[in-house]
Amino acid sequence: MDSNGLTVLSLFDGMSCGAIALREAGIKVKQYFASEIDKAAILQATHNFPDTIQLGSVVNLSAANLPKIDLLIGGSPCQGFSFAGKQMNFKDPRSVLFFEYVRILNEIRAYNPDVKFLLENVRMRAEYENVISSHLGLQPVAINSSLVSAQNRLRLYWTNILTTTTPHLFGETVFTAIPQPKDKGIYLRDVLDDVADTRFFLSRKDIEKLEKQIAYESERQESIPVERFMELFCDIDFCETYTLAPVSCFCPENWISNHTIRPSPEIERFPVSAIQNGKAIRDCSSKTDSTVIISGAIVSPQFGGGFRPILSGKAPCLLATSSNSAACLIINGDDMVLRRLTPKECCRLQTIPDWYEWVCSEPQIYKMLGNGWTVDVISHILQFL
Repeated sequence: MDSNGLTVLSLFDGMSCGAIALREAGIKVKQYFASEIDKAAILQATHNFPDTIQLGSVVNLSAANLPKIDLLIGGSPCQGFSFAGKQMNFKDPRSVLFFEYVRILNEIRAYNPDVKFLLENVRMRAEYENVISSHLGLQPVAINSSLVSAQNRLRLYWTNILTTTTPHLFGETVFTAIPQPKDKGIYLRDVLDDVADTRFFLSRKDIEKLEKQIAYESERQESIPVERFMELFCDIDFCETYTLAPVSCFCPENWISNHTIRPSPEIERFPVSAIQNGKAIRDCSSKTDSTVIISGAIVSPQFGGGFRPILSGKAPCLLATSSNSAACLIINGDDMVLRRLTPKECCRLQTIPDWYEWVCSEPQIYKMLGNGWTVDVISHILQFL
């Protein structure tokens, strides 16, 4: 590595979470090349990192035309791999961009066999994970952003920055050896603002939709399979986490038995004052307005309409959506109104530092954050360079 810093190539650069992570990790960068086609993302990246050299589409990129690359990073589009997607995998035109990453990595290795690389992607079926691992020559490490933030975002990271090799009968297997980051113990309550602008509040129509959905669930005579009721509007598997949210409760603990949720005649409101040690007091005399659908709780949309409770105290994975919405709904302090997460709160979920400036619209902010990396996870990995 040059004493003046790393020469970095970032594929699918987006809002430049890689550049943010390098700065946060205190790693010197000599040159930062970025491949990106989204105009809003390029605007964001160049505003915060004006020295970034934008290269356009990865398809038209040749590493042979670049200076010696020390570090290749990227997270190829994951919609075709995601458990939340249609599982088209390598038939999805977005997912095959992974092979562009492999092509460029091999081009760099031709003149710099010691190049370090980092690839991020979602959890996927083992057969497709194995395809990626075979092309990169090592197995990934799974890290959940919940260790460093208030967001459940389980991702796979393939990197040769730190590896270990295990011999076996037919040869040896190389594993990514990045250790798990220390759990910072951050929950949603730690990143939420006490007051939010009214434009983030749900309309009465949206609240009525929530009421109808919960009424429908409550009127069912049979138990509701938890796998459906808890269906995630993201690509994470945390249905096994049945602890109550540290903010307040939406679904009492005793509803859940043998992986089913028993219907209840009413949804009761538990004010924040009824919480001790992050759990709702079940026999709380201060319960009021039991016909009020929800209060002091955090809920998330689910496929097919309706909402689900967030029981782990962590937000669902932020989604790459340009709609003016976010992954979960919360109570706005003591106002007893449902609202969406604000862009600032979503930034905290992705551990975007305060110095990062936004120059695009709110829908674009939500979209980029959903597409982006959890910065503190990437910084954690890069510190082993």
